[in-house]
Amino acid sequence: MSNAHLSQYPPQNQLHNKSTISANLSSGANTDDDSIALDFDYLAFEREAKVFLGDRIFSDYARRFAYGIDASCYRYIPKLVVWVKNEEEIARLYDLSQKYNIPLTFRASGTSLSGQACSDSVLVVANEFWKNIKIKFKDNANSSKAPTSIVCDCGVIGSDANAALKPYNRKIGPDPATINNALIGGIFSNNSSGMCCGVKQNSYQTIKSIRVILGDLRKTSKSSKNYGDDRGEKIKHNGNAIVLDTSDEARQDESLASFVNAYPHIVKSLLDLREEILADKELCEMIKRKFAIKNTTGYALNALVDFSDIKDILNHIFIGAEGTLGFISRVEYECVQDYAHKACALLFYENLSLASEAVKILARNDSIVSAAEIMDYACLMSASSLDGMPSEISKVKSGNCAILVQLEEDCLEALEKNIATITSALSPIESLFGVKFSFDSAEQESWWKIRKALLPLSASSRPSGSTVITEDICFEIDSFAKGIQNTQELFAKHGYEGIIFGHALSGNVHFIITPLLKDNAEITRFGRFMEDLAKMVASLGGSTKAEHGTGRMVAPFVELEWGEKAYKINQKIKQIFDSRNLINPDVIITNDKNIHLKNLKPAAQGVLEDYLDACMECGFCEKICPSKHLTLTPRQRIALRREIKRLKSLKNKTNSQRRQYEELKKSYKYLGVQTCATCSMCATLCPLEIDTAKIALKLSPKWSKKYGGVSALLASSLSHNISLMTTLARHLTSLSNSLQELLTPQKMQNLTRKFYATIGTPILPMTMPKPNEKKIRGQQWASKFLEDKCENVEYASLASSGISSGGLNGRLNGEVVYFTSCLNRIFAPKSNASSELESNITKIFDRPMQEVFESLCKKANFYLHYPQNIQHLCCGKAYKNHKEQSQNLAKNAYLALREASQNGRVPIVCDHSACSLELLKKIKEFEAQESANGDYLTPLRFYDLPAFVSECLLPHLEIVPLSQAAKQNPPKVALYAPCGTRNLSVKSQKWEESIFSIAKACGADIIHDSQVKCCGFAGNKGFITPELNESALKYFGTNFLKSSNQSPLSHSDYIFDEAKMGFSSSSTCEIGLAQKSGFEWRHIIYLADICAK
Repeated sequence: MSNAHLSQYPPQNQLHNKSTISANLSSGANTDDDSIALDFDYLAFEREAKVFLGDRIFSDYARRFAYGIDASCYRYIPKLVVWVKNEEEIARLYDLSQKYNIPLTFRASGTSLSGQACSDSVLVVANEFWKNIKIKFKDNANSSKAPTSIVCDCGVIGSDANAALKPYNRKIGPDPATINNALIGGIFSNNSSGMCCGVKQNSYQTIKSIRVILGDLRKTSKSSKNYGDDRGEKIKHNGNAIVLDTSDEARQDESLASFVNAYPHIVKSLLDLREEILADKELCEMIKRKFAIKNTTGYALNALVDFSDIKDILNHIFIGAEGTLGFISRVEYECVQDYAHKACALLFYENLSLASEAVKILARNDSIVSAAEIMDYACLMSASSLDGMPSEISKVKSGNCAILVQLEEDCLEALEKNIATITSALSPIESLFGVKFSFDSAEQESWWKIRKALLPLSASSRPSGSTVITEDICFEIDSFAKGIQNTQELFAKHGYEGIIFGHALSGNVHFIITPLLKDNAEITRFGRFMEDLAKMVASLGGSTKAEHGTGRMVAPFVELEWGEKAYKINQKIKQIFDSRNLINPDVIITNDKNIHLKNLKPAAQGVLEDYLDACMECGFCEKICPSKHLTLTPRQRIALRREIKRLKSLKNKTNSQRRQYEELKKSYKYLGVQTCATCSMCATLCPLEIDTAKIALKLSPKWSKKYGGVSALLASSLSHNISLMTTLARHLTSLSNSLQELLTPQKMQNLTRKFYATIGTPILPMTMPKPNEKKIRGQQWASKFLEDKCENVEYASLASSGISSGGLNGRLNGEVVYFTSCLNRIFAPKSNASSELESNITKIFDRPMQEVFESLCKKANFYLHYPQNIQHLCCGKAYKNHKEQSQNLAKNAYLALREASQNGRVPIVCDHSACSLELLKKIKEFEAQESANGDYLTPLRFYDLPAFVSECLLPHLEIVPLSQAAKQNPPKVALYAPCGTRNLSVKSQKWEESIFSIAKACGADIIHDSQVKCCGFAGNKGFITPELNESALKYFGTNFLKSSNQSPLSHSDYIFDEAKMGFSSSSTCEIGLAQKSGFEWRHIIYLADICAK
């Protein structure tokens, strides 16, 4: 896409002014103004950056818009977006920044709420390539000892760091509500705390060493005379970025000693600031007092008070600096105890005033209370629809509130003693339903689910078109009740309805308001509210930002909270490390007193589909999206969709808006639809269960109908003759196998890529399965497998169906209708050529899946048959882009299954998890239609194949361990549960768990990658958009955890190295898995048949 757009955006410093709140503060200025020429040479910047970044620099409008999205209330559209993969690239970007006076903003996961990771210049994303973890032990002891610290690259997800430490009953100190998504770089740079850590175990208290990439710190570096308004003159640079590593293992040229020797003026400047503070007793005492509570307003001034050693000062000064001083590459945290025993209580009170009194009691006992989370009535109502909510929530009345309390200890006896202490201490404060602690981890998890989901849950109920404003203030405990009261009074004064929650033990109050910022009057009202809020918090000695970071939201109020003297110290810190204001300008320090009111996300009332409108772009969904490293994530797809619909709704579009609309609409086909796997995994992490796959599922049929051409014609023809379709597909599979043998799989893939680019034919994977030659006919009973095992069978149920008993003469354990998918009627797994596997295993591996399941049923004494005319049946999923054909096929399958199952008496099983999910949804849909018509029929009993084997066959099978069945030490077994087994609609049926339960029953030594939830093959997309599958599996099997003697930046180990066979439950997924792993994958029933006698 052309870079011409880069010349049409205003430079950030043109937004700097000293206008009053009543000035023009159009919230859509940055979004819609695409016509102002750039003052800085972004085109030259991009041209030079591409030399070392390649295709990881983005200038097209669609991706600049999408990648600029974060969880805050601001919308800035970067001129360029960069995905960096190493420190050298950061250093070279610094040089280009200095050369062209172009600011850089560093972004981690984009979950921050205060606008600190937004940019209208160059957005530098450090996420995908920064995942290594190293656990360190005292004196390099072996890993059986408790670790002392953990070293994490900046892109490590907080929960992944904790997962690495879990075997040792350790964790990192910070525990933000976003820990499942937030990256270490962001957690550190925002000084995020969270539920339990307070100010005792946050980054400031648990940091051990840092690795930071700094810009040019030479004395000769020209600085801005008008700090905050100018970025200085252009100067030439030749690699002046600096690596500072304060760890014990630092290289000589990157060590603290080297830094002190090379930049004594920086050291002196910091120590001079320390002396300036210590000389002012009043200022010194204020800093100590304000950091005794949570405070992320401004820089970490306490680093200059608490420490005299320059190493300690440098370790701490970057904490909470929000990427305005340098790039945090790596962090070493001291490990903290993760207690083995936990107890939680959900306490309900009449009102917030009584709850505040309870908070004071809990705070006085903070040595034994790890968390106390307060939630007002509106919070409780927003969470009332979640699964597993306590019954008390249905009984609360308006004005009631709750506190979630957690205690934890290593010793159960000590925990019970603490519970008694807290219960007694709280007894003077009357609670609505008593004080009851729970030891049940599932119940505790459900309660914490309320608290962690409050932000998106509350945002979901906002008026259409409103903006989610999340504030984060803190008071000393004695002022906590007064602070909450004053906040509520401000709501009333300015006409807002807000919800209140927070970390009560720390005096930390969060609240959410959802103003309709559609015009200047509304923005002015919001601005006055923010001014009053800042003044109120300051009057009580509190923090206007406790843990979310200063960002842009309260940057104009830093001086108001801290006073002139302390504010000047903040300015000097910025000046020391970024004299030209090129690193994340306008964050923390700004001269623009209205920066918090500019570039707010524009109101887009009523333009988005209802199921998407609730999205507040929090980013919880992104972690497991299979296209996150390729194109867009779910929240980015929603944001682009929202913007497209908003632009479309404008009646009098400017030329700029018209261009934006056309470009976004054109780009969305590939970015938003073709590369969406439609796996619905995003809904499993979204607190609102928003399924972004619905966008692609809605748009694909429209585009197929409009642009389908031959594809639409073929779909219509072949849907009427599934038998012909499967026959043709088998012949094509056979032909592709022959061609691969003749030309090599790699050459065939390259050749078919060229054909796809010109005529749209499928791309041939290198791991194509072989054709399935098994002939299957409807009502073909597996009697030949059962004759020798069954005696004295009672035929009553079979005779009533008109089915011949064949030669059976024994009592059966059960019956099953086998709906074998058209995909598994086409494909059969290739022979496993590994010499390490015994012949009895390879013999089973060579059989079609249908024969393997028939064999299992024989061994379990289960009577199996196929639906009549199975060769003509299909669930319809293959035709999902052609609605009419898909619906007709699904209906035919449903009617055939109802007949074959004798109206629901006999259970039904399907052998492809994606098809199973599709069939199950369609069965429920058709049954609901029949019920609505007054035709109540017995619901069909439907299973995914592994679930049926686990639940129904395993109890009747004699299983021998794989080591015995293999007649030698077998290789480790790789497992993968496809996304179809993880769908929310089948969670209660445990489809995913059944795959693992079968492998465990077989005594397999299991290896699996818990990070990859969808392989991205996505049915036919593996053949037409193979880059989605490749991207989704890019890190499949990668172990980012290093041993204590490895470098954190060394190449990661591959966890599947010891595996020679893999098992799943989706033949199409298995194609992609085989290509990635280098060994064949099969359905899990092959493993079951190996081990079943």
